[in-house]
Amino acid sequence: MTDATAPISALHDDLAAAFQIEGWPVRGRLVRMGDAINTILSSHDYPLPVARLLGEACALAALVGSALKFDGRLLIQAQGDGPVRYVLADYGTDGTMRGFCRYDEGELKALCDSKEAPGAQDLLGKGLFIMTLDRGPDFERTQGMTPIEGDSLSSCAEHYFIQSEQIPTKVNLALGQITTDTGTQYRAGGALIQVIAGDEARGSTEEIWDRTRALFSTLSDEELVDPTITPETLLYRLFHEDGVRLEGPTALKAQCRCSRERIVTVLQSFSEDDRNEMVEDDGLIHANCEYCSTDYHIDPVEVTVPAPEARH
Repeated sequence: MTDATAPISALHDDLAAAFQIEGWPVRGRLVRMGDAINTILSSHDYPLPVARLLGEACALAALVGSALKFDGRLLIQAQGDGPVRYVLADYGTDGTMRGFCRYDEGELKALCDSKEAPGAQDLLGKGLFIMTLDRGPDFERTQGMTPIEGDSLSSCAEHYFIQSEQIPTKVNLALGQITTDTGTQYRAGGALIQVIAGDEARGSTEEIWDRTRALFSTLSDEELVDPTITPETLLYRLFHEDGVRLEGPTALKAQCRCSRERIVTVLQSFSEDDRNEMVEDDGLIHANCEYCSTDYHIDPVEVTVPAPEARH
């Protein structure tokens, strides 16, 4: 545990951590992303509204996924009929992350020409916000979904927690850019608070929840992404009167799970006729990873499926 008034911790960027306000029936989590989100977004030439949507989705995935008590993955998805068709952020409980978007360039330009700062619902249109828990091949995936509502992924997430888990929740997500000696870089941040329901021993928690939300509402996007403000300082600014602790930070890292071997295995699942149609003029099959934009050039011989051995 790290007291919010203590000196800067060794891990103060690219992290997800829980925080606890002394004596309050409120759970909180904080995410700060520098190199991790810059690596994910810089793999693509996304227009800023699309980059912002994916950056916020990644921050949200880290906020929620870092609280999981099992080894696996959390997927945050949003899909609709708007200019941005699909957003996916993939968080592994080892702190690895990846993500991508699909969008229609013409529709997005028309929207941005007509609206200066389009929100999540403008970009995604009518559709679904989805959280998926993947515990590995030995378990079925569990999934919850709600309609896309509001101008931000923050509001989509708040609506999800109320509808799917009946947990009052406030979420703040932000994406920004900073200029360094090496150029412009993306940064992302996120914070989440949830109230613990009252009971006979605890009594009503409504008054404390109202006070927590009021303090939380003062958190700005600039503070969430500012690399000069440590997590401890940020929490101290919000809750210094009551005492706040940062607990067990998890390091975050951009890491795609694609590989040449995986691509070959996928291609082998297609029929021979389909694989033959994939061969381009240079005699190779070209495949591109949607997450990290890595191009793979595969010799058709590599994906030839061996004929089954004849029985004697």
